[in-house]
Amino acid sequence: MPHRAARRAVLAALGAIVLWGSLASIVRGLSRWPPFLLAGSALLVGSLVSVPRIRQWRVPARTLALGVYGLAGYHAALFFAFRLAPAVEANLLNYLWPTFIVAFTPLLIPGMHLRAGHVVGTLAGLSGAALIVTHGQLALDHASLSGDLLAVLAAFLWATYSLLCKRVPSFPDAAVGLFCAVSGGLSLFVHALLEPPYRPAAGEIAWLVVLGLGPMGAAFFLWNFAMTRGDPRTIGALSYLTPLLSTLLLTVVAGGTLTRLTALAGTLIVGGAVVGTLASSRR
Repeated sequence: MPHRAARRAVLAALGAIVLWGSLASIVRGLSRWPPFLLAGSALLVGSLVSVPRIRQWRVPARTLALGVYGLAGYHAALFFAFRLAPAVEANLLNYLWPTFIVAFTPLLIPGMHLRAGHVVGTLAGLSGAALIVTHGQLALDHASLSGDLLAVLAAFLWATYSLLCKRVPSFPDAAVGLFCAVSGGLSLFVHALLEPPYRPAAGEIAWLVVLGLGPMGAAFFLWNFAMTRGDPRTIGALSYLTPLLSTLLLTVVAGGTLTRLTALAGTLIVGGAVVGTLASSRR
């Protein structure tokens, strides 16, 4: 039974990773939306996934606060990072969250320790993600330091939220719908304060629904299932598949071609995921 539960957690994590890999391609159809309007609207749509189980939304205030800390805090920090720093820098630093998950697991989850395979797998995944995001070239600009720090903060928020879900009293996966609804409402409030109004085109609504039900809806439910039932060290190593899948899908959508750099990055990411997974499967 423990092995079956672990396999189900890995499959749920992979489901979330695949959905997040499609995020950039879907957002291409919503590129004119103000960031907080887009995040808030998508999160509210995502909350609809668990409306049939709305009775399970009743959770302690501490659990709700953790959910808002993760979903609202992460998106707020990341969107402000994209405003204050070059997108490549912010995106790369954001992908520190799988590294943080692996590194913080022994600190936040009693009884879990890091093996050499976890460290090697995570470093390989981080190297591959860096190649994917930067195309092998990156020069950090001190003028964008505040944006870089916000991107690191976003990674920290998502990693600690993911791990602390194992520390609060057990709650139904459907309660993530409440996290989405409250976080979406807060994002729309920030939109009203800081962003200009925007009237969406008819064709954009369909993209919003796909975004909300998939990468910013179902993915959060799958992720909660994975993190509360699986091994965070394994899931952290697997999470570096996200930028690889995103790049591959964007290449297909845009009609581009894969480069040797992408192939090398893919090898590092997949190899790191395998090494990290094998390290957790050892007794």
